[in-house]
Amino acid sequence: MAHTLIRNADVIVTMDDTRAELAGADLRLRDGVVVEAGVGLSADGAELVDARGCVVTPGLVNTHHHLYQTLTRAVPGGQDALLFGWLRTLYPIWARFGPEEMRVSALIGLAELALSGCTLSSDHLYLYPNGSRLEDTIDAARQIGLRFAPTRGAMSIGESDGGLPPDALVEREDAILNDCIRVIDAFHDPRPGAMVRVGIAPCSPFSVSRDLMRDAALLARDKGVRLHTHLAENDEDIAYSLSQFGCSPGQYAEDLGWTGDDVWHAHCVKLDAQEVDLFSRTGTGVAHCPCSNCRLGSGIAPVRAMLDAGVRVGLGVDGSASNDAGNLVAEARQAMLLQRVARGADAMSAREALEIATRGGAQVLGRDDCGYLAPGMRADVAIWDVSGIDSAGSWDPAALLLAGPTRVRDLFVEGRQVVRDGQITTIDLPRAIEDQNRLARRLAG
Repeated sequence: MAHTLIRNADVIVTMDDTRAELAGADLRLRDGVVVEAGVGLSADGAELVDARGCVVTPGLVNTHHHLYQTLTRAVPGGQDALLFGWLRTLYPIWARFGPEEMRVSALIGLAELALSGCTLSSDHLYLYPNGSRLEDTIDAARQIGLRFAPTRGAMSIGESDGGLPPDALVEREDAILNDCIRVIDAFHDPRPGAMVRVGIAPCSPFSVSRDLMRDAALLARDKGVRLHTHLAENDEDIAYSLSQFGCSPGQYAEDLGWTGDDVWHAHCVKLDAQEVDLFSRTGTGVAHCPCSNCRLGSGIAPVRAMLDAGVRVGLGVDGSASNDAGNLVAEARQAMLLQRVARGADAMSAREALEIATRGGAQVLGRDDCGYLAPGMRADVAIWDVSGIDSAGSWDPAALLLAGPTRVRDLFVEGRQVVRDGQITTIDLPRAIEDQNRLARRLAG
């Protein structure tokens, strides 16, 4: 059967169990998996990809996103607001979305991620106005060709009941749980190499009830799927938890069954030492979103302390309305720089940040079949051209986050090429951009 041989890479950064880096090496992909890596591998009828002048890495993994928000970047009124004010500005705009807005914005967001080296992305879709459904984003991921972890989010407590979102964007809790069952039964694939795995993701403690959080955890465990929500994002978030629930966000999560190795929380900027220890003991994961945390003034998450305690940490670009980009390799660089700002220049190396962006993210999403390059792992591969100006003069091309490109040359997902020579191969991207801008103008009008 035809297969692919990536040849003559300057360096293959495997992120395997030994963190091996192979110089002048080749990588063979067949039937969606990595077959072998080494120097001078036989061509053996393969389709050849010349990686001379390139660094090869595992595909990057995005553990938190709101793809629909790519239609609302740089919205006036929300550009300089903290989290709650930002949300209040954008909720009325999002309430006007429909299926086309959800699908097109997901296409653009996933294409942007692919061009930044991402092969696996989660998505947290927690509002469903005007007939929108989770499959609007799943269809977009299939078109792009990325591995996808969509989560069926929800909001159930509107303004009239003391919540943050407008009443028009909340749903009945029985309808939420029933739709969770529907999308899991229709789309979730638990098998190794799965392209789609669905999770359950009530939006946040300030937009759903304790009952829904508890029932969602029970349902997820009955169905064997993962749980995701926002937690401890900023000082407003902490104040809300203390005033409404009389406890810290970590205690709130533990009380409702929201800790464990099947759970990951977004942001966690304000976790204290006891909560970090709780997450370590229970195997609870964290999606670290450094650019969004900077954009909204939320603070610097204690990632160094989390990693030192053994907490599983991955990266997330978060929604493009609070970033306002979806570039995952740039996110990894920002994560490295913020830990150095907070803890010193030796707080995080370029390779450790890249590990969080690959192997770390796969662990957070419960994927033991991707995140590093070794025989039997899925063929999710990023090829970075380090012969250009971004890396010119670099003594260590594998230190991509210090001196390297922020767009991939080539990207393979399940052994299929999604990006070739810096261009998306699977969709008509210029047409999708036209559609995106048309929809954004309509919303702005």
